[in-house]
Amino acid sequence: MTGWFETHRAVVHQWQCDHLGHMNVRTYANFFDDAGFHFWTGIPRAKDIMKAHNIGVVVARTTNDFLKEVHAGELVVIKSALTHLGAKRLTYTQHLTNAESGDLLATQDAVEVIFDPKRRKAAEMPAELREVLLGVLVTME
Repeated sequence: MTGWFETHRAVVHQWQCDHLGHMNVRTYANFFDDAGFHFWTGIPRAKDIMKAHNIGVVVARTTNDFLKEVHAGELVVIKSALTHLGAKRLTYTQHLTNAESGDLLATQDAVEVIFDPKRRKAAEMPAELREVLLGVLVTME
């Protein structure tokens, strides 16, 4: 598996919209956060390697761009891809699109840090994990 892959699919409900009639920012956050969990299950061996090394990831920063209004009843899909790889951190980019039209509705860049839960600190990325992640890294242009 390489490149972009589906990490979330949903329908936007009326109760997820604000007083202006479009999807509320808190719903984008929920959708993108759920997709972030699925991101790791979409990369073969990544979760097993992290478990074997007793490490995880924590979100350090997210940046969102809201490109088009999203309304109740719209079907949406998020696809994600690893777009940057550092020594202790990585970035994955997420695209929220309309499932029917394919229109790009919003994007998110999520920076995650490799985390040692026992030390409660950032940790170096194991070479085995880096090798797996290099195999799915996408360059953004």
